Amino acid sequence: MTTLNNLIGSMNDIIWSYLLIIGLVASGIWYSIRTRFVQLARIKEMMRLLVEGAGSNTGKDHITSFQAFCVSTASRVGVGNIAGIAIAVVLGGPGAIFWMWVIAILGSATGFMESTLAQIYKVPKGDGGFLGGPAYYIKNALGSSAMARLFAVLLAVTFGLIFNSLQANTIALSMKASFALDPMVTACAVTVLSAACVFGGLSRIARLVQWFVPVMAIGYILIALFVMITNLTALPAVFSMIFSTAFTADAALGGGLGAALMNGVKRGLFSNEAGMGSVPNAAATADVTHPVKQGLVQALAVFVDTLLVCSASAMIVLLCPNWASSGLTGIELVQHCLVTELGSWTLFALPVMIFMFAFSSIVGNYYYGEINMDFISDNRHALTVFRVLVVVMVFLGSLSEMTLLWNLADLFMGLLALTNLVAVALLAKHAYRALDDYFLQKKNGVEEPSFKAAILDSRKGVYYWD
Repeated sequence: MTTLNNLIGSMNDIIWSYLLIIGLVASGIWYSIRTRFVQLARIKEMMRLLVEGAGSNTGKDHITSFQAFCVSTASRVGVGNIAGIAIAVVLGGPGAIFWMWVIAILGSATGFMESTLAQIYKVPKGDGGFLGGPAYYIKNALGSSAMARLFAVLLAVTFGLIFNSLQANTIALSMKASFALDPMVTACAVTVLSAACVFGGLSRIARLVQWFVPVMAIGYILIALFVMITNLTALPAVFSMIFSTAFTADAALGGGLGAALMNGVKRGLFSNEAGMGSVPNAAATADVTHPVKQGLVQALAVFVDTLLVCSASAMIVLLCPNWASSGLTGIELVQHCLVTELGSWTLFALPVMIFMFAFSSIVGNYYYGEINMDFISDNRHALTVFRVLVVVMVFLGSLSEMTLLWNLADLFMGLLALTNLVAVALLAKHAYRALDDYFLQKKNGVEEPSFKAAILDSRKGVYYWD
């Protein structure tokens, strides 16, 4: 097991040090410039669309824009927002948080691009609703069936199996640390609950997370705000530490520029998933009048995930006086910091919140996996086998070793992102055209713009908007 872990670690070093950091940052900068910083300039429209989607209804088998937002946020907001941020701070120092913020701002533009493309190339389902995502636009628009199938397999394995194992592992660790609960007991309970959800279908999942996600995220942010308010005088020093160690070496606080940059980007991507190709699977399922609507909503979701929820975890850790000397990392460090700052009652409150975060991610991750299983095979028995494997991996993940799971997550996440970034770059001009069309209609007084495929240079791969 140690040999396997070391091999995966070496592969991660190559992918993350030489390929992904350059690809993510460069694409984020280019898409920001080319879209005239849509992720910042159009925040007002993003908020309007999100509120509008929250109050809308669609047909029985259709998913609203707000539900798609909640499904993607359910996947995003998980252990990466709590345990992952603590790990980033320990390994990369406080400066990792700065780079996490940078990748969120740049990644929001990439998130807009991939989600808009997913909407343009979505495919109607025979029984109602839509399917879509990178596998669909790679095959239908780029004409590469082999690359599309590779992506679909990678995503189904990464989210349905590996990431869900990691979520279950964090639940088990939290319950053991707070209640001395045997991981086997936690594994059985989480497995039963997961089975009930994954065999319930996509529309049931969407309805579940529509109310589950906002309650979960708001509750956690309120706790972090309370920690910040009660430590108000220490906040300037914390922000100073974040910015100063982002560019300088400080072994006492986790490492230098390289460690801060790599861990900030890794944990930022794991959390907000911008450019990874996962979120477009949810974005494509929304029933909207124009692809750009879902692109804008998902760009906003990157900010909600990283600038709010991840930053909340960072503040909880960095405001703890002895975080650097505690010898702890991951979820144990966050629990230690909350007990130090708020008292022993958090030993009972945090595990409940961690369960909500992690379980919502299990549900959201499975959602992505099922969409891609539909792409891989239309055999319903194949989907049943996948569902069984998801449930089995939730059980095994609850009992597994955490370091190996995180390394596997980084490896598959990197491979997914590389494949998707290439596809988005090749199709980017169509997203630009859609963006220009949307705001031209708004400028001309159209309150709710509608999309026509005729505005694109090519209709290849467009199956709905015709």
